[in-house]
Amino acid sequence: MISPMSATVQCASGAFMVCPRNFGFNAQTASSNVFQQLPPAASVDATAESELAAAARVESQALCQALRSEGVQVLLAEDEAMPAKPDAVFPNNWLSLHGDGTLVLYPLLAANRRLERRAQLVEAVCEAFDFRPRRRIDLTAHEAEGRFLEGTGSLVLDHVARVAYACESPRTDPALVHEWARLMGFEAVIFDATDAQGRAYYHTNVMLWIGSRATVLCTEALAESQRANVRARLLASGRELIEIDRAAVAAFAGNLLELASWDEALGDCSLLVMSASARAALAGESLQRLSACVDTILAVPVPCIERVGGGSVRCMLTEVPHVAAELGA
Repeated sequence: MISPMSATVQCASGAFMVCPRNFGFNAQTASSNVFQQLPPAASVDATAESELAAAARVESQALCQALRSEGVQVLLAEDEAMPAKPDAVFPNNWLSLHGDGTLVLYPLLAANRRLERRAQLVEAVCEAFDFRPRRRIDLTAHEAEGRFLEGTGSLVLDHVARVAYACESPRTDPALVHEWARLMGFEAVIFDATDAQGRAYYHTNVMLWIGSRATVLCTEALAESQRANVRARLLASGRELIEIDRAAVAAFAGNLLELASWDEALGDCSLLVMSASARAALAGESLQRLSACVDTILAVPVPCIERVGGGSVRCMLTEVPHVAAELGA
């Protein structure tokens, strides 16, 4: 079973976000992300594009404020105006930070997304959270070889058991999953997961989530020959397994993140963050079971970012863990 100490290891207490300047429909990512919806033809004019960008900024700021109100430390960095980066709101795809002091930079499929990786942002995160990297892993050279691994979009991590789950897709190269796992001391569990039309899910984190005491899985999306193994691995962790269907995935009900927080009444506590659409899709028994495994559920509406960007709240958050003093923090 998962111990109280393990919950601290699984969930970070801080988050890094980027407030976008030029959010919009990214044609370079649309072929692999069926969650993206092209705005109506009338919305391609400059005024409509500006309105989309403004809506995404409001949604980002609202999520940041909601997290801070729950006691989570958040760095909301401003995107630069130029060059335009329509997906800057999703920093978890290019950066991950780990409790052993490791910092990882990732290779991204879309050329215009690679502009999101900025040394100034990495420095800002490290300074804001006093995160002092003991090791830097830079996988970005694989872009030149056409091999990609998009951070904690591609990888869903069980930090306690040190298992990295990943569904193969154009954005998630199996060989890179294994390389990441070797470098980080994790075991890789790779599988196929598709929507009802047989299209690979672009990121693992839309159909699988792992928290301190529970996990959410879209079992029906898995290749039939792989279902038993993935379910068994998740159940072996001692977590409550909550299974959802593809319709719930389409509402981003698998795109969740648990963070560690602190409350005057509860002391150390857990906060499960999701979008309003995800909460609606989870209503009923699934939500009740999730509620029993965390102290608080925070649901924030991000409809513009979900509809046009094809990602939800988990994609908007790069976790920043505490690095233990004995490791040199």
